[in-house]
Amino acid sequence: MRHPHRRTATRTRRSLIAIAVAAAVLPTAAVDTAFAGAPASAPYLNPRLPVAQRVSDLLGRMTLQEKIGQMTQAERGAIDSDPSQITALGLGSVLSGGGSVPADNTPSGWADMVDRYQAAALNTRLKIPLLYGIDSVHGDNNLVGATVFPHNNAMGATRDADLVRREEQITATETRATGPQWVFAPCVCVSRDLRWGRTYESFSEDPALVMKMETALEGFQGRRTKDLADPTHVLATAKHYAGDGDTKFGSSTSGTYTIDQGVTVTDRRTFGRIDLAPYVLAVRKYGVGSIMPSFSSVDWTEDGIGNPVKMSANKELLTDVLKQKIGFDGFLISDWEAIHQIPGDYATQVRTSVNAGMDMFMEPYSSPQFEQTLLAEVQAGRVPMSRIDDAVGRILKSKFELGLFEHPYTDRTNIKSVGSAAHRAVAREAVAKSQVLLKNSGNALPLKKSQRIYVAGVNANDMGNQAGGWTVTWQGGSGNTIPGTTILQGIQQNAKNVTYSADASAPTAGSDVGVVVVGETPYAEGVGDVGNGHTLNLSDADKANIDKVCSAVEKCVVLDVAGRPQIVTDELSKTDAFVMSWLPGIEGAGVSDTLFGHRPYTGRLPVTWPRSESQEPINVGDKNYHPLFPYNYGLRTRG
Repeated sequence: MRHPHRRTATRTRRSLIAIAVAAAVLPTAAVDTAFAGAPASAPYLNPRLPVAQRVSDLLGRMTLQEKIGQMTQAERGAIDSDPSQITALGLGSVLSGGGSVPADNTPSGWADMVDRYQAAALNTRLKIPLLYGIDSVHGDNNLVGATVFPHNNAMGATRDADLVRREEQITATETRATGPQWVFAPCVCVSRDLRWGRTYESFSEDPALVMKMETALEGFQGRRTKDLADPTHVLATAKHYAGDGDTKFGSSTSGTYTIDQGVTVTDRRTFGRIDLAPYVLAVRKYGVGSIMPSFSSVDWTEDGIGNPVKMSANKELLTDVLKQKIGFDGFLISDWEAIHQIPGDYATQVRTSVNAGMDMFMEPYSSPQFEQTLLAEVQAGRVPMSRIDDAVGRILKSKFELGLFEHPYTDRTNIKSVGSAAHRAVAREAVAKSQVLLKNSGNALPLKKSQRIYVAGVNANDMGNQAGGWTVTWQGGSGNTIPGTTILQGIQQNAKNVTYSADASAPTAGSDVGVVVVGETPYAEGVGDVGNGHTLNLSDADKANIDKVCSAVEKCVVLDVAGRPQIVTDELSKTDAFVMSWLPGIEGAGVSDTLFGHRPYTGRLPVTWPRSESQEPINVGDKNYHPLFPYNYGLRTRG
């Protein structure tokens, strides 16, 4: 999903459209005060009745306009100054894009905001509650003070499915306690090319490992349908259906992106084995409530390469395969303005996607235009009422299962648990278990508390770099962006004699061991694509730090804090120990737990580590497989 402020001009234009047409979308009769107040005896308001019966009853009472409202999702930035738009448009959902936060970015500030929007939704004729969605992709990451976990590829390195489940239950608890009941997570994509800017959002290049880590869905939603109404659970979203991690480099046509939102060129058999398999499990084992189709396209080789179809327009995959063959009974939510990438004018885009099987539309700043357009398409007979009823029925089903009709406002019971010591302890455990030891000559690790330690590198003491993208803002940012413990602070908690120099300019004399922390600065989505201003190579500053410290200090340890493996082939021989630390989130102390032997190194690579950038894509099972480090590699130590 994109950042809500990515294109200022577009946002301004669409805000003007919203103001211009808001009153025109729904006929006066649809919101006539004579119909105010839902009938108290209506079956849909009876929690003792089966969900299917409640859905059927409510659908039978709804006007076409009210149904279209349920299919519409707006960005909070479009309605915050005037929440009455929620009432006027009958919106089914509101979201926060990356960085779209209340002025008071605190747990209570979030809950107050969501409840304010909910009050506007409950002011509609039938009082259908609002569903609020947010990208809680490694914790409730838009909220300052939330527990921010390692990104997904680090969790893949742990191989600990139960830990992933616990992580996501904590994320669900913190998210729901602050208002949102729905998360756009987890990404169950299979990352097949490290040049992809979303690599860190994938658990692995191996679909089997991705599927193992789908316990994340249970953490979010619970084990049974009735768990969804509990304040420790949220509706989950498996994304991005399907093939987004398997697109061809150079195939993207989105701005300057090179691979994100590109084309998956494949045959149906391979697609099913690699890209589709995680969704089958998500539906049939975990009963995922929503699925987000990808920005990407699929180009079947059986049909002849050159005719890709955008996933948002792909009836074969959305309806025939996902809903009918696999049996998905939740609802599909489009990605940020994703239908705008479908060929044709706006009416064609709306009609094509609805008829392909999309149920709810993330139209952040064009919700009034979307409602007006879809209304016209239905009235003209180009979108059948059966398709509208199917979409709305799926959405209402989730709202009933979440218990929103009985408890529409935020249950703040667990609000004090946000960022709690108990939650951070799980994050610290996740960090330690995710560390992958790739080299350890002469038993350089674990370190001893008595050693005089020289630490170099910006990433040793930068919380924003350590957390990566999707942290407070869409792209994340360097600096002291969120509370937590940096890697340097974790080292300082374990050793008394520590010298830190970001650029390795401080004297190294007298040091027993050097710890050089290298890596990336934050990015998200296609902004981080290699070729879009990014490379897999280490920066010149990082290389200089390795050269200086490793040539001057007897023992030299390098930690890589990055969203994906980097090219270290030439630097590896200069080090005594090399550790992949990924993007660990707020608990840098977890990195030091393994550095000093409080926990053993047990992590294993969830992706293949290339010798050079030109070796990409390279994945386990390939012919001529000669990486620097193979998939599943990782040295172990005793704790």
